Amino acid sequence: MAKLSGDMDTDVEIPFRDFHLNGELIEPANAIGLVLFAHGSGSSRHSPRNQFVARTMREHGVGTLLFDLLTEDEENEDRFTGHLRFDINLLAQRLLGATNWYHKKSPNMFVGYFGSSTGGGAALVADAQSDIPIHAIVSRGGRPDLAGAELPKVKAPTLLIVGGDDTAVIEMNQEALAKMRCQKELRLIPGATHLFEESGTLEQVAEMAAVWFELHFKAA
Repeated sequence: MAKLSGDMDTDVEIPFRDFHLNGELIEPANAIGLVLFAHGSGSSRHSPRNQFVARTMREHGVGTLLFDLLTEDEENEDRFTGHLRFDINLLAQRLLGATNWYHKKSPNMFVGYFGSSTGGGAALVADAQSDIPIHAIVSRGGRPDLAGAELPKVKAPTLLIVGGDDTAVIEMNQEALAKMRCQKELRLIPGATHLFEESGTLEQVAEMAAVWFELHFKAA
């Protein structure tokens, strides 16, 4: 994915106790905040959809950190079992670890989360459990219902974006929204299915998300 002029691009290794996770940190000059991406089922930091959304965010002056939530061995295992991608608590702990790592590096930078699919649920759980303030969350085609009992504890202003033709996921998002007590909004993209593959739909998601983060970072 091409960078914007002035972007500071770094391949990073995020340390955990017995392993590290690989990531891509890109911060525009004078960034107003940084968004950590929690990708969805069977995806990685190289996800073309998330890379597209990340570039749009950087055009709005928002930095991005895309990183693998699973190690290479875990990803290989999960291709056969599929159980780790639905381990919301595990994914949330990885997101919290990356948040703590970045906050130590840049303590004055505002932080947000962008979650896709199961990553949407993980982002909400991470916010509910985070000691570091999370200033905004966006979920794209997410599974916020998987956050379960943590939903009422979510603090950050949260935007849920769902495809207008993704009927089952719309219902899951509506049910989750009703349990959340933070500033919240659900928006449907007309004609879009779960992966937003229809013409122009991912562009709408990216612009909505970028504006949401820009708005709440500046308000903070």
